[in-house]
Amino acid sequence: MDGITYRTVDVDGVEVFYREAGSPDAPTLLLLHGFPSSSHMFRNLIPLLADQFHLVAPDLPGFGRSDMPTRENFSYTFEHLTDVIERLTEILQLGRFAMYVFDYGAPVGFRIATRHPERISAIVTQNGNAYTDGLSDNWDPVQAYWQEPSAANRDAIRTLVQPETTIWQYQHGVPDETRISPDGYGLDNHYLARAGAEEIQLDLFLDYATNVALYPAFQEYFRTSRPPLLAVWGRNDPFFLPAGAEAFQRDIPDADVRFLDTGHFALETHAEEIAAAIREFLTARSLP
Repeated sequence: MDGITYRTVDVDGVEVFYREAGSPDAPTLLLLHGFPSSSHMFRNLIPLLADQFHLVAPDLPGFGRSDMPTRENFSYTFEHLTDVIERLTEILQLGRFAMYVFDYGAPVGFRIATRHPERISAIVTQNGNAYTDGLSDNWDPVQAYWQEPSAANRDAIRTLVQPETTIWQYQHGVPDETRISPDGYGLDNHYLARAGAEEIQLDLFLDYATNVALYPAFQEYFRTSRPPLLAVWGRNDPFFLPAGAEAFQRDIPDADVRFLDTGHFALETHAEEIAAAIREFLTARSLP
């Protein structure tokens, strides 16, 4: 069973879409996407690993093909997103698993890990940050919104959910832009254009402050549990700097840190290299 299947499951009233591949008897790798994408970002990676691993890649609520409840009926916070994904892993009976976390997927995954360290066998973080060292100056307008959540500061970051910004996120820092398929940012912009999506994303930008506030707790988990960790990082990411990848070694001294000459969405250009790194890293440690 190495072909990809596409499923939905009811998670306490929220229909969550997920991609699945590989034998359910194989070690599980949970793939958590970021902003403004969906599990579609793993379309190239999954087939490269499905012969050896059981892969599960959900769309977060409000993203991709998962339900997008109204803001009146669903609290769009990272804590709530984590509740849904944690419950998903229970419904799917994933048990103990490794995680691939990226961007927004990182604070969701790290929250699950701090809640249930015994369930996490390893972490692969691809531009998934947990240190203030990794926050670039491009976060300044968002941090101004955290400090003063006024209508003016909310409007000031609306550019982050505009189509041209999505394209820029995909192309920035990529030496050869012809390697970037328009399918990824085209699909992301399709979902961002849905009624209500913009305000949902602005709510999550505001709530991202809670992730930064939890960085010390995440770091304590790293120090205490010492999960095997591979940081494979697009070094030209405009949001999460290489220093954020290197910082993992402060708390997990034997963390494996590798850099790729690409940007934020590293899988768009380096899926084969990332797959090889994951296979080498997990196999060498007999993980997950």
